[in-house]
Amino acid sequence: MLGRRMVSVRVGRDRTARHNASPSEVVNRLSGRKVEKVGRHGKFLVFELDEGYTMVAHLGMSGRFAITASGEEMSPHTHFVTTLDDGSEVRFIDPRTFGFVAAYDEDEIASSGLSRLGPDAWDNPPGATELRTALEKRTAPIKALLLDQGPVAGLGNIYADEALFLAKIHPLAPGGSLDGSKLADLLSAVRQVLATAIESGGTTLNDLAYLLPDGQAGDNLDSLHVYGRDGEPCRVCSTEVQRVVVRARSTHFCPGCQADA
Repeated sequence: MLGRRMVSVRVGRDRTARHNASPSEVVNRLSGRKVEKVGRHGKFLVFELDEGYTMVAHLGMSGRFAITASGEEMSPHTHFVTTLDDGSEVRFIDPRTFGFVAAYDEDEIASSGLSRLGPDAWDNPPGATELRTALEKRTAPIKALLLDQGPVAGLGNIYADEALFLAKIHPLAPGGSLDGSKLADLLSAVRQVLATAIESGGTTLNDLAYLLPDGQAGDNLDSLHVYGRDGEPCRVCSTEVQRVVVRARSTHFCPGCQADA
């Protein structure tokens, strides 16, 4: 896609374009644009285009992009298609429709959600001192703060639970209560969890909501220590894994390994 021009653009579902005034605004802003740079910050894919425009995409719970030949059979739940100047198509497939594709001008991108993201958890992680400063005086549970994307960007529900387990931090511990040593452990755990997930192609659960771009399932499910294992024995200490809800998100932890809240 890099260096190619979007000859045509189609948006098949209004919800996919919900961060713009209308689907037609996305179509009009993207059609004919050349892709000059492709990047990522946290969970957002960022496509820098010519004439100051930016396409931003978020995969949500189930989204994926696929590059196909023109005329290839359309997969179900394909909500965005752009045909490139080499004849190939880039398609956004999103069964649950939590994802989106947006087209921003220079002023809009500066005030978009990207502007409030913290350092990227994989490409540009904060140091323990930087993270402690970001969490200073924060009384919210550390699990909620990790999902907030402000202190550090890129962690979702599964990997936040797994990183907290490896760092032996209770998910309800107030963010501001964690000292530099604990935060260093957390950052190390984040790196370990993400590295394992990337190597395994991500985590595909039984609902098959997440798939790789080629439609195959990721193999990281068996590497999970706590997520989705409530009621089962901890693989480290045999204590029963528990589930609580933190800011409307299921949160899994081991009361034995993560004792202090």
